[in-house]
Amino acid sequence: MENSNQTAWKQRTYRIIFEADTFAGKLFDIVLIGVIFTSIIAVMLESVTSLQKVYDPWFQIAEWAITALFTVEYVVRLSCVRNPLRYAVSFFGIVDLLSILPTYLSLLFPGTQSLVVIRALRLLRIFRVLKLTPYLKGANVLVVALRTSRHKTIVFLVSILVLVLILGSAMYLVENGQGSGFTSIPRSMYWAIVTMTTVGYGDIIPSTVLGQIIASFVMILGYGMIAVPTGIVTAEIVQAAGVRTITTRACPECFTEGHEKRADFCKNCGEPLIPMASE
Repeated sequence: MENSNQTAWKQRTYRIIFEADTFAGKLFDIVLIGVIFTSIIAVMLESVTSLQKVYDPWFQIAEWAITALFTVEYVVRLSCVRNPLRYAVSFFGIVDLLSILPTYLSLLFPGTQSLVVIRALRLLRIFRVLKLTPYLKGANVLVVALRTSRHKTIVFLVSILVLVLILGSAMYLVENGQGSGFTSIPRSMYWAIVTMTTVGYGDIIPSTVLGQIIASFVMILGYGMIAVPTGIVTAEIVQAAGVRTITTRACPECFTEGHEKRADFCKNCGEPLIPMASE
């Protein structure tokens, strides 16, 4: 009976903390997001010298109170999953740990508490609260599109790097010794990247006619290059747009989210899912 009660407690706690398909789960996420926002704002205000001088004790109290709350939450998260170590080394597990470490490290290394802004990554969970809106499905479609287009994107980026190397080397040969800033191939490659991305800082400018012709070619080429990754991802988004309606149900073994309401097993590792709670 004790093991049964313990298992039921873990399942209820898991639904509340890791999912947002129940009222308690939604409320937990909303409160968590509010605390995260408060923590980030406090860190930002603490960096203002005039405010720090007046309200520093209050900033310290707020930071330690929020850190204590996040520490308890982190321990509860580990206690209600089947494999605590696996969660600890997962993306959100690492983010949860990093969100509390800076405050404790500040006892040994003053100033590191400002690193708690990494808690902003925890705001990614806001999409679970908005699951009844198109945002969650849109986010899922975008993730699927980025994942399926990664090979094409890598090929595109490698091609760009090769092109930057060639153009940078060409500009170095043309402009070297002219006093225009092309003093090495790496610096010329930097110019090619800045120009091709249409940023154009203007700190390096070709002075020869041939160099200006090459620069014009790179500028026009840059506009064309912008459309390539956009087209790749857009094509994958169109294909991924057929993703069916999903919930925030998370696998207790590998923590994969986005399962269908009627799913009994994880789509990633095949482990049984915790049954949906009836409301």
